[in-house]
Amino acid sequence: MIQEFKKKANEKMNQALEVFKKDLSTFRTGRASLGILDNIKVEYYGSTVPLNQVATLGIPEPRMITIQPWEQKMISEIERAIMKSDLGLTPINDGKMIKIVIPPLTEERRKQLVKVVRKRTEEARVAIRNIRRDIIEEIKKAEKEKKLSEDESRRIQEEIQKITNSFIEKIDHALEQKEKEIMEV
Repeated sequence: MIQEFKKKANEKMNQALEVFKKDLSTFRTGRASLGILDNIKVEYYGSTVPLNQVATLGIPEPRMITIQPWEQKMISEIERAIMKSDLGLTPINDGKMIKIVIPPLTEERRKQLVKVVRKRTEEARVAIRNIRRDIIEEIKKAEKEKKLSEDESRRIQEEIQKITNSFIEKIDHALEQKEKEIMEV
């Protein structure tokens, strides 16, 4: 039973960590990254689909992203979706493809991005702590139902806390890396 709780905690916390890392990849850092377009969705034959399902995305230069739609009529739809996004990017339409030039970040914009990243980091920490809380509640419930002794319960709770601490450290490490990346000129 101890292993079940540890496994469950690891799985759920790992999922939360992956979601956080994916979220971090959407923040632009002054150089081109296809991750910043992950959240852009376009209207395609009556349904909303991710941009990468209607076009080929590429990075021909460090500060440029190209979007080659599979169907010519999608160019205006893709352009509109990029303009509506809160990325602050301006698409350049040449009739066949869309180019996005990534402007260098100003110092002020870098600081704003770091604040947003820190906020998202705190949300990820809270998610990890909520998982810990839920699992500890399950442990206490099992203890009340006499499936676990008091000592076993305390031991498992300590293990869950160690797992939680390790995931918080991983989140903090990812934050440090992203801050360096954003502040790098």
